Formats: sequence, structure tokens, C-alpha cells
Amino acid sequence: MKRSGKEKQESNSVTSQKTLLNEFVEEHDDLIVYDTYIDDGFTGTDFNRPSFQRLLKDMKIGNINCVIVKDLSRLGRNYIEVGNYIEQVFPLFNIRFIAINDFVDSFKNPASTNTILVPFKNLINDEYARDTSIKIRTSLNGKKKKGEFIGAFPSYGYIKNPNDKHKLIVDEPAADIVRKIFDWYVNLGMGKIAICHKLNNLGILNPTGHKKLDLRQNYNNYGIQDDTYTWTPSTIRNILKNEVYIGNTVQGKRRTKSYKVHKVETVPKEEWVVVPNTHEPIIDKETFEKAQELSKRDIKVSQRTKELSVWAGFLKCNDCGRAMNKKSSTNKSGNKYEYYICSTYRKKSNKLCTKHTIKQENLEKAVLKAINLHIDLLIDTEEMVKQINDSSFQNIKSENMENMIIAKQNEISKISNFKRTLYEDWKNEDITRDEYLEYKRKYENDIKRLNQNIESLEIETKKRKIKNTTNNKWIDMFKEKKKITALSRDIMMELVDCIYVKENGNITIKFKFEDEFKRCI
Repeated sequence: MKRSGKEKQESNSVTSQKTLLNEFVEEHDDLIVYDTYIDDGFTGTDFNRPSFQRLLKDMKIGNINCVIVKDLSRLGRNYIEVGNYIEQVFPLFNIRFIAINDFVDSFKNPASTNTILVPFKNLINDEYARDTSIKIRTSLNGKKKKGEFIGAFPSYGYIKNPNDKHKLIVDEPAADIVRKIFDWYVNLGMGKIAICHKLNNLGILNPTGHKKLDLRQNYNNYGIQDDTYTWTPSTIRNILKNEVYIGNTVQGKRRTKSYKVHKVETVPKEEWVVVPNTHEPIIDKETFEKAQELSKRDIKVSQRTKELSVWAGFLKCNDCGRAMNKKSSTNKSGNKYEYYICSTYRKKSNKLCTKHTIKQENLEKAVLKAINLHIDLLIDTEEMVKQINDSSFQNIKSENMENMIIAKQNEISKISNFKRTLYEDWKNEDITRDEYLEYKRKYENDIKRLNQNIESLEIETKKRKIKNTTNNKWIDMFKEKKKITALSRDIMMELVDCIYVKENGNITIKFKFEDEFKRCI
């Protein structure tokens, strides 16, 4: 946030300018000071500066009839705008304009405003602003790419390191709230509105309130119209998707169009500057990724419990691909039950899709049974694969396998050299044409066979590396779980990608561990 001169200590430049201007006025009896207009900290290329706008207002209502500046650059650094004010606006309001160091006085020396030196100096001032802007942007971009924080205020949960303002350290009280938000959202299934209510009921200040009241920072958020500092769903959403909490510095989300046009524009995500592992994380990557996956799903929170359903975001119509809606009904015996129905059929038209209904009770039984069957199958398959001598490389060490690949590559290189000299031998009549064709065919077959051997060795090597690095996380997890007796949202998030409901009530489940299953078999 930009601050005016009244909100911070006055710069030395402004102090020296005021001294010069006051001395000039004292030397001229025809001049009386009405007011001093200071825009300390604002760029001279922007004519929407608050004090400059106040000066224009005083001009228009007749409070002043003279404007004095140290030099032309103090009026502004946009040569087109400065020229417009000197040649058009000031004369229109009968304003005398004086630039002391540039010897410009529109009253005593009218020609001084029309000399070629004035636009030339304005152009130089403009070029100086452009050059400075380029240098600053280049310097800041360099800092961004190195992962140095260049913002005024860090994200909620962090503060600047007192010993290095470009580094972030954890603000523990706020970090604890961030951890709670992720825990409530990912593990307890609370929606963003429910999290807002909980934080507000606990009297926790939102990020703006924390910065202003707890940290005593001169921070302003113009989106907040009062001083209640309450949480909103958008604030929760921004926290949940912010990579800063896994230790990444993300900058360059917004930028000004140019050094003259100060309109801020949003930068496409692919152009953001993201540098990983620049500071201590507050949230582990697994929890953060679960939060991102949850946010992508089309989910609704129960109005009664304020929590997410086990099935929220997982159920889709097998035919139209849209989400399934939850409904409740009562059977002939008076018992209430819940079921799901295609949202296209329910909300749009029965001509666009059919009901695809399924009772929640039947859905839970089917999914539970399918998960346990797949767990048993995956574990049994892994045991079976261990017992089968599935390749001729079973007893070969990985290091020896890599040496075999190198040896066969060298053999291919040697045969290729023989093949290249073969044609020359034929032309020199060292061998006959039939011998040339026979040797050529043999060399090509040998190279093909060796390439096939190398391919098999490389595939086996990759399998072993995958097995060593991943450690078959799904199989290990299933061995630990053995058998699942009840479904929870946490289990669904771990194992299931999507569930498709068919018109006859049958379901197709897409599991997250399907690739691991294929790898095993």
C-alpha cells in the first residue's frame, strides 16, 4: 500500500525542497503561501496523486493563482501531461507557474514556458522515470526468481525476518489458526462457511485485524468497510489455496501495465514466479494437496451439520457426467431414507437425462464391498508376483544390469562401424556383392536383437527404481488397513477418484490406486 507523506517520516528530498521554496517566497514580496502540496512516496508519472488533485481543486475554485516548484520534474515526469498543464491548464485558470531551478516564470517571462528547453527537459524527466522503472523492475524480478520476498506484507501466518526483510519466518499465533483451518477442512470435512462461523464465534481476528491490532502494522485492506475484522469464505478459500504454507514463495500475481499507466492487472498463473522451499512450511504437502483436490470437487455442505457428506464431490451420472443430487423420501412403512438422483434430470429436463437413482444404503454397501475386494486382490497379486519367476533378470543385481546395458550399447557401436566399412570393402572388391548383402543383413539383425535386449533391461531397471522409490504406498497402506468396515470421507479421499452411477442402479468406481495395480500385474 502506498502511504502519503503524513503517514510516514518526511523524506530529506521534500524537506530540502520546502526550504528552497520558502526562501524563494521570502525574497519576493508579491508571493504569499496559501498551502504546501506534498505527494511524498508517489511516482511523478501519476497525476492522480492526492495532493496534486487537491491543488487542482484549489485552482478551480480560485483559492490560488500561482504554482511554484523546485524544477519541472517536481510537477511531473510524464512529458505529455506536464506540457499539457504548462501550456493549457495553467493558462486556462490564469495560474502563474514558476520552476525555480529551470528559470521558468510564466508571468515575468512568458517566453520561458514556450522555449524548446521546456519540452526537452520534460522529455528527459520522462526518460529518467522510464529508465528508473526498468531498473527497479529488473531488480525486483531478480529477487523474485531467487525466492526473496519483496512484498510489503507477508501472507497470514508469516512475518518478515527482522534480520533479513526478504525472508519469511513463522508467526506462530496465526500459523496455529492456519493449521486449524486446514485440519477442519481436510480432516473434519467442514465447509468454508462453517469454518468462518467457528472462527468468528471464537473471536479470532481475521488476517487484516491480526496485522493491524496484534502486529501493529500500518496495513489497510480497502475491501473491509468496518472494523469488526470478521472472517469471510473468500478469506478461507485464499488461505487454502496459498502455496506459501508449504514453504513456496509465490510472487508476480499482479503487475502495473507500465511506468505511465498505473492500472494493476492480473497475471496468468503460468507466468507467476514460484520458488519452492524458501521458508519453513506450516502445512505438509500431503494435506495441502488434499485441500486442493477437495476444492476442485463440486461439493455442498449439509445445512444441518455444516459438514461435508462422505459422498460429496464423488458421485457422477454415468451418462451425462453431471453431479448427483442428494434427496430424502419416506417409504410405505413410514421409514425415511436418502437417495441420489441425476442433477440434469432433476434440475433441467427428463429429456436430457434419466433418473439414475440409487439409495445411499445400497451405495455404501456396494462401495465398501468393492474397496475391500480390490484391497484383497491387490495384496494377493503382489504376493503372487513375488513368487513367479517373471523375468530372466530375477537374480541379476541392478548394478550388473546397468553394466550389461552399457556393454550391449558398446557392442552396437562396434557392429555399426563394421557395417559402415562394409560398403567400402565391396567397392574395393575385397568382398563380393552377395557377401556384402549377407553381412549387411547379419549386422542389421544383430543390432536389432541388441536393441531389444537393451529395451528389456531398461524396463526392468525402471521397475526396480519405481519399486524402491514409491515403496508401493498403496499396498503398504492396504496391508495396514486389512479390511475396512465403515466408510469415512478420509478413506474416500485416499482411495476413490470418482463413482459413476448407471441408470439401473449399478456403479462403476474409478480408484486412485489403479495405476499401482497395473504396475503390479
